[in-house]
Amino acid sequence: MRVLVAPDKFKGSLSAAEVAAAVAAGLRRVVPSAIVAQVPVADGGEGTLEAALAAGFTRVPVQVAGPTGAPLDSAVAVRDRTAVVEMAAASGLALLPGGQPAPLAATSLGTGQLLRVALDLGCTEVVLGIGGSACTDGGAGLLAGLGARLLDAGGHDLVPGGGSLAHLDRVELSGLDPRLRGVRVVLASDVDNPLLGPSGAAAVYGPQKGASAGDVVVLEAALTRWAAALAGVVGSRAATAVPEPGAGAAVGVGYACLVALGAVRRPGVDVVLELGAFAEHLRGADLVLTGEGSLDDQTLRGKAPAGVAARARAAGVPVVAVAGRCSLGPDELREAGITAAYPLTAIEPDVDRCMREAGALLERLAGRIAQEHLLIPTTREASS
Repeated sequence: MRVLVAPDKFKGSLSAAEVAAAVAAGLRRVVPSAIVAQVPVADGGEGTLEAALAAGFTRVPVQVAGPTGAPLDSAVAVRDRTAVVEMAAASGLALLPGGQPAPLAATSLGTGQLLRVALDLGCTEVVLGIGGSACTDGGAGLLAGLGARLLDAGGHDLVPGGGSLAHLDRVELSGLDPRLRGVRVVLASDVDNPLLGPSGAAAVYGPQKGASAGDVVVLEAALTRWAAALAGVVGSRAATAVPEPGAGAAVGVGYACLVALGAVRRPGVDVVLELGAFAEHLRGADLVLTGEGSLDDQTLRGKAPAGVAARARAAGVPVVAVAGRCSLGPDELREAGITAAYPLTAIEPDVDRCMREAGALLERLAGRIAQEHLLIPTTREASS
């Protein structure tokens, strides 16, 4: 039996690679002859860097500015002339000192610095995963990290953060690193929100970064000013990009990349699966195991397990999912291409223990899956 194990992380418990290793160990314990391939996945947010490293990319450590500007140890992943940059690894919510939100002051500067590292390494393609960010600066910090300047009416550089964009007078892009002209930037993101408006960056994602109702009003005005200032430099492209799907990703980082870097937006899970050569591993597989910490409605909206299941179903390979917990019913799972789901709570009702001992519990759960799906002859479904 050939099994492809391709899970996302169990947030707060295990990385995707740790989930895959635990599942593989449980399968092999029951069926030692099973050939198990491990391909950790992500959807463009946290875990994207790790998925690239698991796919054979090399980790290049670097120090950059964290979400509040303090020095932070981070990294990029490089293979040949392609780099993978994870925004959450430089400007992420999880990196805020003391977990204290900074909705008006957090910056994407460190992410721009990571991009510059990729340029220093001679990369001609950069995959930028922009999920899990802490900032609301419309990508202004990212561009500053690449050489742009944001000035107030007195010609002074703005302090970092989305709130300061309210004082923006003009943007100077002449200092942008010229090497960017020879680089393809791929935005790995499933977010389809525009930059402005009731379904825009500030309104939808500002509260996730800790913004109050009053902060959202400030940020909406600031991002509007940001778009107007960019229009003064790049012309009509700044206006046409405002309503585009993905412009609101990472509270406007997507917009800055589309307008100033000519980025191409692609679904995060598609990009990560390609980096990990998922299609090659899928050939000849008898079973695919995927999963994430919580299988719920969000899973069905472009999350990594749904992407894995869709590709496996298209290839006629049955899919089983593992999770910390599962709130999806059989019909919803079947519609997503998942034959069965195995949550940790099925063998351990104590949720706290599931979090603490996720690895050991996953091994046990994988043993059950092996008994039910590998020891009994299975037939591939032509369709589901």
